Amino acid sequence: MSQYDVCVIGSGPGGYVSAIRCAQLGLKTVVVEREKLGGVCLNIGCIPSKAMIGAAHTLHRIQHDAAEMGIEIKGDVKVNMKKLKNWKQSVCDRMSGGVEGLLKGNDVEVVSGEAEFVSPTELKVSGSSNTKSIKAKNFIVATGSRPIEIPGFEFDEKTVMSSTGALALEKIPKSMLVIGGGYIGLEIGSYIAKLGTDVEILEAADALLKGVVEKDVAQVVGRKLKKDGVKVHLKSKAQSYKKSGQALEVTAEVAGSEKKFKAEKILVTVGRRPNSDQTGIKEIGLEVDERGFIKTDSQRRTNHSHIFAIGDIACQPMLAHKASHEGILVAEVIAGHNRAYDAKTVPAVMFTDPEIASAGMLESEAREKGYNDLKISKFPFAANGKAVAMMETDGFVKMIADAKTNVVLGVHIVGPEASNLISEAALAIEMGATLEDIALTIHPHPTLGETMMEAAEATLGHAVHIIQKKK
Repeated sequence: MSQYDVCVIGSGPGGYVSAIRCAQLGLKTVVVEREKLGGVCLNIGCIPSKAMIGAAHTLHRIQHDAAEMGIEIKGDVKVNMKKLKNWKQSVCDRMSGGVEGLLKGNDVEVVSGEAEFVSPTELKVSGSSNTKSIKAKNFIVATGSRPIEIPGFEFDEKTVMSSTGALALEKIPKSMLVIGGGYIGLEIGSYIAKLGTDVEILEAADALLKGVVEKDVAQVVGRKLKKDGVKVHLKSKAQSYKKSGQALEVTAEVAGSEKKFKAEKILVTVGRRPNSDQTGIKEIGLEVDERGFIKTDSQRRTNHSHIFAIGDIACQPMLAHKASHEGILVAEVIAGHNRAYDAKTVPAVMFTDPEIASAGMLESEAREKGYNDLKISKFPFAANGKAVAMMETDGFVKMIADAKTNVVLGVHIVGPEASNLISEAALAIEMGATLEDIALTIHPHPTLGETMMEAAEATLGHAVHIIQKKK
């Protein structure tokens, strides 16, 4: 039996980051991982999906924008799915290998196998060839989440797929029905459509991304989906499916009426559930809420004070960067530092087309919290020189501020490189910046980043590069 200061269960973006920070702080640390280092994010989630989305975007640009730019391509542009899949895997392997090197370089021990608590202070790890017992003064549970299955649509990853299967396709399907119009469904649906698949999306709500992003932000993505030939069916719930010849026939309720859809593949993306039914979590008495999240305090400490939980298994939002932040926080708490989770905002990014990114409050959230007097304005990418030069002018930067103080409450971006632009907004909100702070900061030209400055000026009522009504 081995004894450690800290045992981290799971090596995703929360677990491996936490383990490295623990080791940096002088704590004898071990990581237990049942699959590949880097977890879901690096191997079957964030990284592979962005690789495939990037490749599909490149193809789309070649097919639709190159000729207008004066770039003439002779012959058909084809996709070699086997090579694309191998390239995607090389990206994942490089990232996972990088994690292995970082852990080794920081003297973190790695144990492969399935972990299970046998007591609050001991872990049994079942590997392919042996079983190992681990005792630790502290445990960090970072075991993540998995896709939700719906009755009648159990995953086989061949015909009925989760995001995992959709990112490992051997060939481009002729058609795909996506059940769930959340960000995962829209990301994968968009990339598959760009490769040439006929895509239809069933969304139970009466609008895409309802309550998740601003309505006008979602509308931009909806219009682009339509332009790209993706059909979206709102108020739609899949009920069952059966094989019909070479296709799959799905029966769904659409706006109160029964309707049938045929597709070669079915992708189910209705959300993710925390893995709190694994690892012996409930058996050792860790408290779990009604949604399956392990209950924690502001230091991510559970009801067993020496056991911490971070990432998807701890609480919303289920985002990799939130998990990494918590991982560092917990490592420093264990080392005796005075830390607690007190982030004002966790920025969110969706790699749709165009991209969506947000930080801070939605307009509805601001009003619910008592901000009844707001300043709200938008600056369009169509008025930005860099966006015009890139031929990516869909979308805008939207800013929400308290009219009494001009403090920025929320920033919502839909457009090119939204994922990169949102970090400035997150910093602004975290530090309590005002509209003037952003507007008076000189931004380099010509860049997409200028849209942040211009959006602040627009919200103050004196934008230069768009015409506004005089106030």
